[in-house]
Amino acid sequence: MALTLEELVGRFGGEVVGDRARQVGSLAPLDQAGPQQLAFLANPKYLSQVETTQAGAVLISPADLAKLGSSEGRNFIVTPNPYAYFARVAQMFIDLATPKAPAGVHPSAVIDAAAKVAPSAVIGPHVVVEAGAVIGENVRLDANVVVGRGTQIGEGSHLYPNVAVYYGCKIGPRAIIHSGAVIGSDGFGFAPDFVGEGDVRTGSWVKIPQVGGVSIGPDVEIGANTTIDRGAMADTIIEECVKIDNLVQIGHNCKIGAYTVIAGCAGIAGSTTIGRHCMIGGAVGIAGHVTLADYVIVTAKSGVSKSLLKPGMYTSAFPAVDHADWNKSAALMRNLDKLRDRIKALEAAAAARDNT
Repeated sequence: MALTLEELVGRFGGEVVGDRARQVGSLAPLDQAGPQQLAFLANPKYLSQVETTQAGAVLISPADLAKLGSSEGRNFIVTPNPYAYFARVAQMFIDLATPKAPAGVHPSAVIDAAAKVAPSAVIGPHVVVEAGAVIGENVRLDANVVVGRGTQIGEGSHLYPNVAVYYGCKIGPRAIIHSGAVIGSDGFGFAPDFVGEGDVRTGSWVKIPQVGGVSIGPDVEIGANTTIDRGAMADTIIEECVKIDNLVQIGHNCKIGAYTVIAGCAGIAGSTTIGRHCMIGGAVGIAGHVTLADYVIVTAKSGVSKSLLKPGMYTSAFPAVDHADWNKSAALMRNLDKLRDRIKALEAAAAARDNT
């Protein structure tokens, strides 16, 4: 479906420079776009491609438009954030092109009589909805989703195949939860009960009941095979518009602040609080019972063992270097204690000379 530039700015804002009646029906990169496509400029280093693009129109910022030699014969939508504008337009085109699944419950689904399912919901094959669960308007549950007793799924949410949401959890409106994610599994809580040492040590680990839940705010997205543990007594909390990548582990009683993003393979131990607008890089490990302030950025593979109470960027990982250089650095690190002792000896000798 093609829309005019005038229709696009009517939906998403911005200002048209050029032919308001120009129609575009899809998006493409600047160097590949054709006359019926919309391109965007988010990085000024590609400004030269705007001069040669065949795109029907270009999303561009006011500052970058001012840098062009001429806009004669070209069409633009001028917006402060072309990248975000592109994302919204892309969502619209996908929605227009995707067939809508009809509302209703698949014959193979198992819905408890004590559950409430909105008439507009789409319930796929082999879905299980337990007693007391509430499925909101326009929710989509794909094949094999399991919704535990008393759990609430907010309107417009989409749970992809094989998602499991345990009992007593709350999923806010417009959530997107990808395949294999597990929400509300038990937190990793065990009390040690051992006597003695070595070979005569006896006893065991005593499981601590996890009777809290998981509370997820509006517009949260959770990646494939990510797990979010339920709280021991109070809820694990994921605030609004948090975006979580694949294969992330979030421990019990964590609180993740609004608009924070967490990249793949990160692990966050229990009772950790992460502020708003934080960015957690891939494979970051965060110890339990620490606090990260708002606007903290932790770079990939860093380990966080104590609270970070000021906004800013933090790194503890060693960046990749040439293998031979790494071997030299590793040899130096292995001998740091010897070098320290030699420096102390030299300082002591120098001090003795100064005193004579």
